[in-house]
Parts: sequence; structure tokens; C-alpha cells
Amino acid sequence: MPMFRSEDQYPDWCELEHFEVVRLDAGDGHSFVRRGEVEKLIVGGGRCRLRVGAEEMEAATGANLDLTGPGSFEVLEVEEAATLVRFCGRWGAETGGSGIFNMDNSPQPEDKGDPVPYEKWTNFDSHFHDCDEYWIILEGQARAVSEGKAYEMKQGDCLATGMGHHHDMPLVHEPVRGVYFETTLEGQKRRGHLWDHTHGLAEPQAERV
Repeated sequence: MPMFRSEDQYPDWCELEHFEVVRLDAGDGHSFVRRGEVEKLIVGGGRCRLRVGAEEMEAATGANLDLTGPGSFEVLEVEEAATLVRFCGRWGAETGGSGIFNMDNSPQPEDKGDPVPYEKWTNFDSHFHDCDEYWIILEGQARAVSEGKAYEMKQGDCLATGMGHHHDMPLVHEPVRGVYFETTLEGQKRRGHLWDHTHGLAEPQAERV
């Protein structure tokens, strides 16, 4: 079950144990109670003022915070309507990348990734990682491919791809805005997109599907 929503049962192998997308209007505040051993907060859009422990900070679109230490954290005030994505789980200290991505079809798709047996309408590349990766859709709809299966994704869906499994987003139905998070690096601990033709053959973790 590599695609799920926040309220669903997550696969046992996932280091991600909970996620949520919180949308707040200007002037709102919000308090979070810790749920995981480790947590991450990505500002998917907007601007707000946060308190984490004793520290206050401004956080705008693209802010990416690793939340450490016990206790709650809170949004003191939303200055511009904001979308916050929270990850909770048990990943290690050495992780891959995380952030925001946007995707749409291209009039002339180019693909530097590994060859695929399906048609592609985007410039996204079929690749794998030395870690697990999670995509969460904030806006839009698209077809994703992971471990050889196609998934129709929409707002609120999370796609979990286990280490070594190829994944791709070959077709966008409505322009996509989403966030990604690559959890604990394993094996050779290489960062970024990896391809059979450049980095050697992938070694997918068979149980992570």
C-alpha cells in the first residue's frame, strides 16, 4: 500500500508514521502536540511566525524545519494564508533532501532518467534513491509510477517509495504542487536522483512495497 492518506494505516516499513497538511488563514494561530520521535515542518505556501521551544522565527514558503526536543510548537500568527506540511516518525539523523516541487506536462518532454515502458508527458526522470521517499500532493492531480505500478494522485495523497525502487511522475492532469521528503540514507548513502545508467543497477528493497 505505497499510496495512502493521512488518516490511513501506514505500511509497517515506513519511517514516516504520521503526516498532516494544515491550511491556515491570515491572523490564525495553531498549536502542534508532538507525535513522533522526530518531526519536520515544511511551509508549502504563505508566511507565518513560529515558536519552537524558546525561539521565535519568521517562516515563509519553502521554509524547512527539523523539529527537535520535547514539547509542543506553535504558529503564533499567520501573516499570509499558509499551508504547513508536518512529518512525524522515526528516521535517522542522516537524511536525503526535502522541499517543495511543482510539476506540469511539457510540450517537448525530455528525460535523462532510466528508460521506461510507458509514455511520458513531463520532464520528470525515472530514478531511485539510497533512502525511502515520500511525495505529498498539495494541489493538482497526476499519474505517478512507483515500483512498476501506476497511481492516480490527488490533493492529500502520499506516495511512499521504498529504497531502490524506481519512481516517476509521467503525466499531470492538473498542475501539481507538492512536497517531498527523503528519509534515512542507507547503503552507499548517495544523495539525489540515481539512475541505473549512471550509478549502477538499483537494488530495490523487496519488502518495501
